Amino acid sequence: MAAVEKPLLYSYFRSSCSWRVRIALAFKGLEYDLHPVNLIQDGGQQRTDEYKRVNPMQQVPALRIDGVTLSQSLAIIEYLEETRPHPPLLPRDPLKRAQCRMISDHIASGIQPVQNLGVLQRVGDGKLEWAQHYITSGFQALELLLQDTAGQYCVGDEVTMADLCLVPQVANADRFQVDMTPYPTISRIHQALLRLEAFQVSHPSRQPDTPPEVPA
Repeated sequence: MAAVEKPLLYSYFRSSCSWRVRIALAFKGLEYDLHPVNLIQDGGQQRTDEYKRVNPMQQVPALRIDGVTLSQSLAIIEYLEETRPHPPLLPRDPLKRAQCRMISDHIASGIQPVQNLGVLQRVGDGKLEWAQHYITSGFQALELLLQDTAGQYCVGDEVTMADLCLVPQVANADRFQVDMTPYPTISRIHQALLRLEAFQVSHPSRQPDTPPEVPA
């Protein structure tokens, strides 16, 4: 019998989208190989013809798994959930499942894209204020949403896809010097999640492509 090929993750250590997928793989106990894609070096390795064949959008992450290559972090996580459902990252209850997807999309579609590297490179000198504005606006809404859905984590007391989106986005907020004082629910959930192994081993400070100057 032929050996099963390990998944191959194209990732950048600081990419919040890549981090979501790294958490999912770790949470589900899936071993994988990692191919670093430096988004800054040489004008961005994601812009090469070689990587464009992997992901025509020239973004990370991309995951080679089961003989196919998938891109977009939430689509990858949903595929992992469908094909490797244990432990689960989506609640069984239909309402909680919808709430999980709502929070995930709130972050992955409503906050992160307007403060990611490509946008900030176009913004130029005002990028710090730009990022702070959109993260703050998004977190104001997210804090209210979580007051209705949260238990120990974003949706009840089990880790879900929403939590995989939350932790990297809080890291972005820290990076852009956003005051987290007005967001006690976000901060409480974030601290609880950082105590879990899947979130620790996937952390940007612990990746093969993490620069030595990045603090642990």
